[in-house]
Amino acid sequence: MSTPHAILIALLEKPSSGYDLARRFDRAIGYFWHATHQQIYRELGRMVEAGWVSVIEDETAAASRKKVYCVLPVGRDEVARWVRETPLDLDSRNVFLLKLRADAVIGPLGLAEELARLVAENRARLATYREIEQRDFGAASLTRGQELQYAILKAGIHTQEMWLAWAQEVRPLVEPAQA
Repeated sequence: MSTPHAILIALLEKPSSGYDLARRFDRAIGYFWHATHQQIYRELGRMVEAGWVSVIEDETAAASRKKVYCVLPVGRDEVARWVRETPLDLDSRNVFLLKLRADAVIGPLGLAEELARLVAENRARLATYREIEQRDFGAASLTRGQELQYAILKAGIHTQEMWLAWAQEVRPLVEPAQA
């Protein structure tokens, strides 16, 4: 996924200021696509130049001169083109898996502490996903858009659950041998 397309998709969901968009990346989108505030502002400038988005001064925030970015039809077309034409990369690089391969070849490299840290991070992320699930998807009926967003969240939940189960299996293999 490219950062410009992630930003366009977020703006299609809800026109936003750069600040509000960066906060959305920090709180939600960033769980599956990371972008720094600097990257977001840089890309917004490029997208304005490319004619993908327009900038509207927020009348309610006249004192702050807040700019709200909205996707133009050509930006929407770019997202559709990108979705249709960009192949998925099956070469997923996971550094910890690479470290495990090194451990398999070289011998014990002391990965237990790192695995424990990753488990804690993944448990925290799973807890966050569950909070989002309860907060945003508890309604009896959801719109198609909400159902798709929920499906994305469920993919994250399932991924975390699967990764944690896998880590439980790997843990005995990386813990120091008992003498």
